[in-house]
Amino acid sequence: MVDWFSVTILTLVATWILVVGTLFLMYWQTHQNQHLNSANAVMALRERFDGARMRAARRHLSDRLLRQAHEDIASMEVITFFELVGTLTHRKVLDDLLVWEAFGTWIDSYYWALRHPVDLIAQLRSSLDDPWVFHEFEWLHGRIEAIDRKMTGTPTHSDPGEYAKRILTREAALESI
Repeated sequence: MVDWFSVTILTLVATWILVVGTLFLMYWQTHQNQHLNSANAVMALRERFDGARMRAARRHLSDRLLRQAHEDIASMEVITFFELVGTLTHRKVLDDLLVWEAFGTWIDSYYWALRHPVDLIAQLRSSLDDPWVFHEFEWLHGRIEAIDRKMTGTPTHSDPGEYAKRILTREAALESI
């Protein structure tokens, strides 16, 4: 004779195991898709960053920053690019470690140069009467610095001004592709 109560209990337990396993698999797949989408987006942003138009904008901005010709900065494309990257990273669309790997050097250098010796971001915020101008770029810079400290255990650059100057000097000499 079949014990229907035991069969029912066994079926119930097996069903719950199947449900939990399915939910776990769906979670894992979703997590993997998020990583893949983030990697694809960072690679697309890196292609844009290395494209002819952005290279020209980087060359223009770095040259003006090095010469301290702040009034001649006509293009905000580089800063706006990092604002977008910051927004996407802050909202966890982009993985912050991938962004650190792909753009960390430039984020540190441009941010420092935009803040020293003249704080151009503060000037822009004041002139536009908008305290939120480039706030995601500012957040991103802080995040990149935190990752630098975590990876190295110390502040990354003993002289951030000299480091930024070296990077911007290379940027000012970029050639179009």
